[in-house]
Amino acid sequence: MKKWILPVVIILILGIFGVKTYNSLIGLDENVNEAWGKVESSYQRRSDLIGNLVKTVQGAADFERGTLKDVIEARAKATSMNIDPSNLTQEQIAKFSEVQSGLSGALKSLLVTVERYPDLKANKNFLELQSQLEGTENRINVVRDRFNETVKPYNATIRSFPNNLFAGFMGFDKKAYFESDAGADKAPDVDFDFK
Repeated sequence: MKKWILPVVIILILGIFGVKTYNSLIGLDENVNEAWGKVESSYQRRSDLIGNLVKTVQGAADFERGTLKDVIEARAKATSMNIDPSNLTQEQIAKFSEVQSGLSGALKSLLVTVERYPDLKANKNFLELQSQLEGTENRINVVRDRFNETVKPYNATIRSFPNNLFAGFMGFDKKAYFESDAGADKAPDVDFDFK
């Protein structure tokens, strides 16, 4: 048997393994990028609805400018934040989540303040927008969960042996999970004191 056959066979096997692993990692990475895109899309949907909600509330009530200003500013911050899905870090996701939480808080203030306006609460447009926002919040929760479900197999693949050697050499890094906001484990206080 020729001495060169065994090294050629080993190189061929390693090459096939490398191509297969690389293509698998690319597919998993694209799945993570797609899932992140859906997260951003759901937040964008909410942001788009907020503009309509603010206009409806503004038109139907002699509304407190501070609350509307907070919602508008929080929406502007939320829509200006972009994250590169190919470089998702825990810090980036936490910052994105923080900005979105600011918008959620402003929205909650808006909806609580609306309780003072019985005509607005009965307004068909307002009720429809409120329903759309509730549905959007549910969608956001679903896509965040799906994002995390998509990150898990990617991270498991790049961390398992021998894939971890190849993944590290080819520059595939662990992706961050979407985590809950700080304090989300505590029930929020609801205060209807309108003094």
